[in-house]
Amino acid sequence: MSREAVLNRVRSALSSSKAKSVASVSAYRRIGMLTGEQRLQLFESRLDEYGARVFRSSEQDLRERIAALLLEAKKLHMVHPVGIPANWLDMRITWVADSSNALPYAQIEAFDGVLTGATTAVAESGSIVLQHGPTEGRRALTLLPDYHLCVLYENQIVETLPECFERLKGSATRPTTFISGPSATADIEMTRIKGVHGPRFLDVILVAQ
Repeated sequence: MSREAVLNRVRSALSSSKAKSVASVSAYRRIGMLTGEQRLQLFESRLDEYGARVFRSSEQDLRERIAALLLEAKKLHMVHPVGIPANWLDMRITWVADSSNALPYAQIEAFDGVLTGATTAVAESGSIVLQHGPTEGRRALTLLPDYHLCVLYENQIVETLPECFERLKGSATRPTTFISGPSATADIEMTRIKGVHGPRFLDVILVAQ
């Protein structure tokens, strides 16, 4: 077969592949169809599949809910970003803020866990999105501790990934991390290992609004 014939076949295959790709993208569902409660239930079920725990709370009970979870798990020495609201922090827990992003990595790793907020979340994939804002902190805060407690408000959770990207348009240049459950990976023998790339344990509190 001549060189030109081979190139023509490659061009034809690429053209066909591109057309299919464009058609697939245009067919993506971009708007969620679930009710608010259905969306929350889907998000909870995805996180449950990943091995994370989800709890519900009102704004009024949030401080006590956070404290109860941490006391039960004996997570008594916690780090948090500087923007965490003071009314989330119960004094039965020892809290340390990562002021000016100055805490050494070794010190962050030694905490019992980290408390953060989030930017948004995706119900379909069970993903939490952090953009390292005032209530989320730098990436090291959510990678090094063994435990992550994340507070999400119900109106932060969207159903689909396109809806998530729409929300992130205004902050697309910021560092962005997607978390789907506790950190886990598998070695060549398919042995599941937790905690290699982040916390082994993830709890999420959904706050009603």
